[in-house]
Amino acid sequence: MLSIEDKIFARIKAHGRGWVMTNSDFGDLAKTATIDWSLYRLKDKKIIRPLLRGIYDYPRFSELLQEDMTPDMEMVARAIARKFQWNILISGNAALNYLGLSTQIPMRLIYFSDGPNRRYEVGGRTIEFKHISLKEARFANIKSEIIVQALRELGAEHITTEVINKIRDFIPASERNKILKDTQFTTDWIHDKIKLICSEGN
Repeated sequence: MLSIEDKIFARIKAHGRGWVMTNSDFGDLAKTATIDWSLYRLKDKKIIRPLLRGIYDYPRFSELLQEDMTPDMEMVARAIARKFQWNILISGNAALNYLGLSTQIPMRLIYFSDGPNRRYEVGGRTIEFKHISLKEARFANIKSEIIVQALRELGAEHITTEVINKIRDFIPASERNKILKDTQFTTDWIHDKIKLICSEGN
């Protein structure tokens, strides 16, 4: 019979390297105190890496540099939101950065949240949550949110063939129909661009 620690590690491995977690991701497996102890043991064994209080990642490893890679800041933000049960929306600039459409690496990533204003320092960069009333449609797929926010930030006149191709590469062919359906009630010009992005490989 698997221990709680083994069950937690199995779930972590199933998500794969780079996943960022909090104890609420394992709430169905045991009581909070048991989960916290198991995560502490996995941290002590250097299997997972502490990022913030109660937030860990299963770090990716660089064969070239022979060291753990920096955490995925998008995943960190999502884990913080899960921990505190906030709804969040990625900002346009953060979405552009995530998609590789911005040449700058921002030291501060902004997310809009229905929770309080908060700021966290992770790996020399800042994740800032700004409280707003989230009236935008909620998307079933996080990729949908990232794409919509990036397109909105760029504006229709700046959506080039290069941008279309870059975003297309971000979406696995198997997810394109889901994203088309998920974004069907967005602004007309944004959904038209998403149709173009998803047009190949369907």
